[in-house]
Amino acid sequence: MTDNHGLVGRCAECGALDRLVAETRAGHSQVVVLRGDPGAGKSALLRYLSGRVDGWRVATAIGVESEMELAYSGLHQLCASMLDHLGRLPVPQRQALETVFGLSDGPAPDPFFVGLATLTLWADIGEERPLLCIVDDAHWLDQASAQIIGFVGRRLLAERIAIVCAAPTGAGDSVLAGFPTVPIPGLSTSDARALLLGNVYGPLDAAVSDQIIAESHGNPLALLELPRTWRAADLAGGFALPDRHAVGSRIERSFAERLVQLPADSRLLVLTAAAEPLGDPVLLQRAATSLGIGPAAAHAAEDSGLLQVAGRVEFAHPLVRSAAYRSAGAEDRHRVHRALAAATDIRTDPDRHAWHRARATAAPDEGVATELERSAGRAQATGGIAAAAAFLERSSELTLDPGVRARRGLAAAEAKHQAGAPETALRLLAGVDADALDELQRARVDLLRGRIAFGSTHGRDAPPLLLAAAQRLEPHDSALARDTYLEAIVAALFVGRLAGDVSVVEVAEAARSARRPASRPSELLLQGFAAVITEGYEAGAPVLQRAVRAFRSDDLDPVDAIRWLWHATHAAHDLWDDESWEVLCTRHIDLARQVGALALLPLALSARIGLHLFAGELSIASSLVEETAAVTEATGISLPPYGALALAAWRGRETEAAELIRAAHTELGPRGEGMGLTLVEHATAVLYNGLGRYGEACEAAQRGAAYPAELAFSNWSLVQLVEAAARSDRPELAREALQRLVKTTGPSGTHWARGVEARSRALVGDDDTAEGLYREAIEHLGRTRVPMELARAHLLYGEWLRRKGRRLDAREQLRIALEMFTAMGTEAFAGRAERELVATGEHARRRVVETREDLTPQEAQIARLAAEGLSNPEIGARLFISARTVEWHLRKVFTKLGISSRRQLRDVVPDTRRAVARV
Repeated sequence: MTDNHGLVGRCAECGALDRLVAETRAGHSQVVVLRGDPGAGKSALLRYLSGRVDGWRVATAIGVESEMELAYSGLHQLCASMLDHLGRLPVPQRQALETVFGLSDGPAPDPFFVGLATLTLWADIGEERPLLCIVDDAHWLDQASAQIIGFVGRRLLAERIAIVCAAPTGAGDSVLAGFPTVPIPGLSTSDARALLLGNVYGPLDAAVSDQIIAESHGNPLALLELPRTWRAADLAGGFALPDRHAVGSRIERSFAERLVQLPADSRLLVLTAAAEPLGDPVLLQRAATSLGIGPAAAHAAEDSGLLQVAGRVEFAHPLVRSAAYRSAGAEDRHRVHRALAAATDIRTDPDRHAWHRARATAAPDEGVATELERSAGRAQATGGIAAAAAFLERSSELTLDPGVRARRGLAAAEAKHQAGAPETALRLLAGVDADALDELQRARVDLLRGRIAFGSTHGRDAPPLLLAAAQRLEPHDSALARDTYLEAIVAALFVGRLAGDVSVVEVAEAARSARRPASRPSELLLQGFAAVITEGYEAGAPVLQRAVRAFRSDDLDPVDAIRWLWHATHAAHDLWDDESWEVLCTRHIDLARQVGALALLPLALSARIGLHLFAGELSIASSLVEETAAVTEATGISLPPYGALALAAWRGRETEAAELIRAAHTELGPRGEGMGLTLVEHATAVLYNGLGRYGEACEAAQRGAAYPAELAFSNWSLVQLVEAAARSDRPELAREALQRLVKTTGPSGTHWARGVEARSRALVGDDDTAEGLYREAIEHLGRTRVPMELARAHLLYGEWLRRKGRRLDAREQLRIALEMFTAMGTEAFAGRAERELVATGEHARRRVVETREDLTPQEAQIARLAAEGLSNPEIGARLFISARTVEWHLRKVFTKLGISSRRQLRDVVPDTRRAVARV
């Protein structure tokens, strides 16, 4: 059956595309992948779709195999006509796109920030009129562009935007996986016969017709192209039936056979066009002239129906391009690329010039290799890390000198690692001749292997590799060596209890032995961590406190800040310094968002979640848990749900927490993250202390405190252990835990440290000192940013008073505790306070904090951010969605909450702007 656009047997597929157009026009974004075998008609359906969108803005891109290593080339095709809208983007997003498109210089932007900028750009255009983005041969897009298109496609919801990609079945799955698919099957026998007979002129033997239909498997291009390579007698009598081959390869072979029938100059012209993916007729003409190809060659190529040269150079089908290139001899390909290199303006497009020169070169050539190395530097400056890696890899292959070849191979491996291809980086490292490297370069090999190991799992392989790199670097680059020691310590802290041959203590001891006077904040961090781990807090706390103060300085170098702020934040809560914890993690998150360093956000947000939990701001913590999930999903970063687990534990939701705890234990062992296991044990102890199941809390806290070299989470477990052991009649265990705790709190001297210490001493002390210690704890903790600790001090004091028969005094403390826990949403601790209050003879009337369970997690998060005063674009940037999608969610929020404006949100949503500071 033929539809009104001449497509045979495609009524269902055309209907699906018509529905896509209608849904998009109505404001419901659509993303679809057309999947089918080569020649199934995907390109024809894309042309049909283009004809159905009058008045829309249409952007197109075609993936080209030879362009796969040129970063953002596909995205540039899509956005080339949109550059006039860049000025309407937020400045950081505009700068990111200007940088990757080569419109301005600047530091290479985070690729996910480029994705956010692209989403904003397309959403802005969709506000004016619907936008259709068509990507043919999507499986041949460069990695950076494919990643951006996938990123944007997964975040569209309420925009008038449609993205339609075409790819062969089974290709491009890593990028396009999860998107709705419209399968493009073979035609039915009757439709296949109609298509074949309608396009064959002259007699066609019935047996030949049946054979072609059977072997084409209903593939439209096969039905159209295969008969064109046969003689009339073959078609009429069936004397040359084709061999049995896969349809795709036969179609390509058919095109190759048609190319052979062209004059030599026309074949060379088609090959030149196949090697030049820009479709620029002027560039093609220049290259053709240098090859001695006259104008008549183009006429013959066009008359064959294989190529059209007009406003741009277009092939009849993408398989024509691949057939022309793959069927050509190596010498012809080299000639064509030399001509294209000569035709390409080295001033305006030096990188493509270098790439053509490289493809024209079979033997080592230092001039070409050097040009590729320069192109790699330019590519890195514009964010094209993947392109830089490709340039460097080819540069290495064309280098004859062993030392230079090894240096370039190492640089290629480092670029591959930065581009997010660690396996390829390791493959390149394996091919580097270590004997041709100097000692500094060998140290860089160790450093890269260690960083790859740490980045992949934070596992036990990283510390020994980084330690070896640091020791090797010392004689050659002392500053890099000290940075590497710090990386090794942090890697060892992550591994913690799961360490193999090299523990965090061994790494710290090595760093201590190599110490030099510290001149940078990161070096103070290194000295402080090393001293705390090897000699204890009394020796290391003063240095670590100096490091924290240095990172709080307003004149901190931004490069150092973005690199080391997470480590400094860790140091702050290791020192029980809640004020610095808040300052540093806030600065880290703000800076990461400002520069678009999205890969750093999950850990930064996790640190902030912990602060809000201690501050009793569970609603804000919940919002950040959702934001962390959005970031990890957007960037593909693998991070266990630490925030969600800790939040469930503090809330006292046993079923939810237990499931997350089981999942974490399953995941963290293979990952090699011992620090994560300690965090899980601490959260488990919190959960069971809240529920009043002190035996279980005691066991978990013992496991959490068993590895003191892991620092913060181990120290926090000691606090839980003192309480759980005291409440489960294990006084010796409680006193032992207190002795260990005091070694960390005493040198700190903060109100948090002194308050927690006093509260813990009260739990194990005698009756003569307990009351004074509880009051001391309340005094100190009341001056901190961690009111959760204050509420627990009131609870423990009230419990002690009740046990001493002082019911009236107990009620006062327990009422305060109940009110605080209820307001915070810590259900288990609130239940424990309520039970104690009832035991004093008072009828407890717990105020239930109104919840908004009818809001989805994303709706609740958007509502909180809007209540804080963020605009729709700001919320969209925070959550990786468009401003229009934010608006769509807010309309649903207003309906569910029975309000009509953003102003009213402040009355019905918890005030997330409440300061956590206490005077």
